[in-house]
Amino acid sequence: MNYELFIAKRIIAAKRYKSSISSPIIKIASIAIAIGIIIMMISVATGIGLQKKIREKIAGFNGHIQITNFDNNNSQITLKPVSTNQNFYPKFKSVSGIKNIQVYATKAGIIRTPTDFEGVVFKGVSSDYNWTFFKDYLVKGKLPKYTQKTSNEVLISEEISKRLHINLNDEFNIIFVKDNPSKPPFIRVLKVVGIYNSGFEDFDKNYVIGDIHHIQKMNKWDKNEVGGFEIILNNFDEIQSKTKEIYQNIGSTLNCENIIEKYPGIFEWINLFDNNIFLIITIMILVAGINMITALLVLILERTQMIGILKALGSQNKSIRKIFLYNATYIILKGLFWGNLIGLLLLAIQKYTGIITLNPNTYYVSKVPIYISFNYIILLNIGTLVLCVIMLLIPSIIITKISPVKSIKFE
Repeated sequence: MNYELFIAKRIIAAKRYKSSISSPIIKIASIAIAIGIIIMMISVATGIGLQKKIREKIAGFNGHIQITNFDNNNSQITLKPVSTNQNFYPKFKSVSGIKNIQVYATKAGIIRTPTDFEGVVFKGVSSDYNWTFFKDYLVKGKLPKYTQKTSNEVLISEEISKRLHINLNDEFNIIFVKDNPSKPPFIRVLKVVGIYNSGFEDFDKNYVIGDIHHIQKMNKWDKNEVGGFEIILNNFDEIQSKTKEIYQNIGSTLNCENIIEKYPGIFEWINLFDNNIFLIITIMILVAGINMITALLVLILERTQMIGILKALGSQNKSIRKIFLYNATYIILKGLFWGNLIGLLLLAIQKYTGIITLNPNTYYVSKVPIYISFNYIILLNIGTLVLCVIMLLIPSIIITKISPVKSIKFE
């Protein structure tokens, strides 16, 4: 029988324990643990959620990795085509972990309406395009379908729709300047079949998604020539290693670049979230630990006579320390239970209602994104419990300094 655990349970269950001087201090310590775990859960869920959402949006417009001609480096506009007659297309058999590979091409254009005009990037895609991203952010209409026949159907953003007063099923002119300015420009009449809103204004205000055949015809490319290839990975965490692996398995005239290299400023910014999360977790654990140390010291002082009696009966200091550590662990677990319950409830409310919003111009999202994973919740709970108990080992040493004779007389 574990008599230390038995005594700890009796102390916890005793009515005197619940109405003792230490009772409010114990409640404060338990509340501090609960608040700490709530704040840690929210900081991790929102921090990781924001990182994932921003990465998802950048990848939605660019793929995770782009394969282009070297002449197209650092340019959003296709300068020189790439042939689709490649060993890695349509299936990249030599590299694993690839979800999809799709062709694309881009060309600068100007949308002209009777009252307005706006410069945009026309992104041409083909039948192999993965529409999953735009399907999630489609607000009106449908997604276009592209086959071997040239289609005038396009997808525009809600931002462009509002600024240029172009609605669903409307037709508009888009002008493409030729390489030789002295020649008249290309003019295409396109029809809006879908309107999306990703909340990423930097992309929404620029991109029009259409049929790649328009760009091939205007640039006088063959049907097997495209601007490049976009690669979507199964796991974003492998992006750096897969970029190197893909680079080694493509032709010497081709280059590959991932979105981290293409948009370093954005990714450096979202990586700072990790520092903020770590700082918040550290502060919360320290606050919770200090509150628990205070509660433990009060418990020890309140039970000085009991400590003296146990020592007089032959109990070792190690055993008596265990009793109070068991008691403290109960307080921590109680705080963790209520903290997890309230924290998960708050996260679920935000996840399914989006009640808390953000400025998309600053954060690239319109509402606070939530990422819930039981892995990090379990790690936070175990880490908080273990670190708090370790912090309590030092103040529990005070038990070894208590004299049985003096403590039994202690009032």
